[in-house]
Amino acid sequence: MKVAAMVKTAFPTNGRSWPELAQEMEAMKAGDVDWRGGRSPLYVFGATDEVANVARDAFNMYFTENALGANRAFGSLRRMEDEVLAATLELFSAPPEASAIFTTGGSESLILAVQAARDFNRRNHDRASARNVVVPYTAHPGFDKGGRLMDIEIRRVAAGADGRADVAAMADACDAGTIMIAGSAPCFPHGLIDPIPALSDLAVSRNLWLHVDACVGGFIAPFARALGRDLPAFDFACPGVRSISADLHKFGYCPKPASTLSFRDEAARDAATFDFDNWPNGRFATATLAGTRPGGAVAGAWAVMNFLGRDGYLELTRRALAMADAYAAGISEIPGLKLWAQPDLTILNWGSPSLDIFAISQKMHDRGWLPGLTRNPAGMHLMASLLHEPVREAYLSDLAACVDIVRKQPASGDGQNRGVSYN
Repeated sequence: MKVAAMVKTAFPTNGRSWPELAQEMEAMKAGDVDWRGGRSPLYVFGATDEVANVARDAFNMYFTENALGANRAFGSLRRMEDEVLAATLELFSAPPEASAIFTTGGSESLILAVQAARDFNRRNHDRASARNVVVPYTAHPGFDKGGRLMDIEIRRVAAGADGRADVAAMADACDAGTIMIAGSAPCFPHGLIDPIPALSDLAVSRNLWLHVDACVGGFIAPFARALGRDLPAFDFACPGVRSISADLHKFGYCPKPASTLSFRDEAARDAATFDFDNWPNGRFATATLAGTRPGGAVAGAWAVMNFLGRDGYLELTRRALAMADAYAAGISEIPGLKLWAQPDLTILNWGSPSLDIFAISQKMHDRGWLPGLTRNPAGMHLMASLLHEPVREAYLSDLAACVDIVRKQPASGDGQNRGVSYN
């Protein structure tokens, strides 16, 4: 599938007033999905209007500042970034020698984790020729982005019957060239947390780097466990975990772009650092792929984290879990639909053993809902945040109506063959 073609226009000749531009921009937005009304199943995450206002105002306070200059020019950003990362490490049961970096998103965090594992193995295990990473089939494509950039093979291993990583099969896929294994907490397609303790045992026994992709769950799973949700350990409490990615701009409710990559120790973090001095300006060192980074993202993350505090995150998590459970119950009650997995957190994935789920999703699209989709198994997908709380009854009512319409139509016969694109 090709990326959407670029619309080409000429460079503007004359300047225009801001009121005129604002009016045109508002008109352009008229066709966008109504994410504020809970009509988008991904891309945007929300808590409350108060949290959104804090995030926006803090971002705008640092709209111009560049986090690349945090050490030399913007000490306030350095302090805020350090405090956000320290809080993240505490959340993940990190040892005193742990360290972390602030990235622009989950993909950058995953790419840097692959790079760090590669370079760490080169420096410490004499694995200069090691060139593969073993992940479950359900792992995020960010691993493959990293593999393509660095010419590293990403070995995807079929998940178990329960949809979680098959640890024994992953062990069989490892060899002398393996530099990393990974699991998700949870995986994006089905919302399931992989058996990280068992993957940790494998990593320790083979002396392998274990990365946990908690980009979705990193800032909700710890609070869910504190509320009594029966979830497996996924963080540095598991001795084999060497790094964890977690997105602040998902269930941390912080403004984009904001993610974190945490490391068990400084040696692991140093393996991700770019350090170069062979040019006229002298030393250039960054812990991230990006050079320039928006200071507003750092400020927004710091403000939101301090505005909510632990108690605020616990309350938002309580509401989010109750909402997701109610969605799951409502979907299960619609004749013809079946949850492909009971969600560990707030990602839901469902389909139908007898109906064309993609035809159902098209009917939902016709009613103004942007469908989230999975291909294997064929299903609909919802990464529910509190934006979806007020519209749950409307969504389930429309979903039931669309199922009924499709049930009465002749089968199209092509439901299993349609692809899904997220760009």
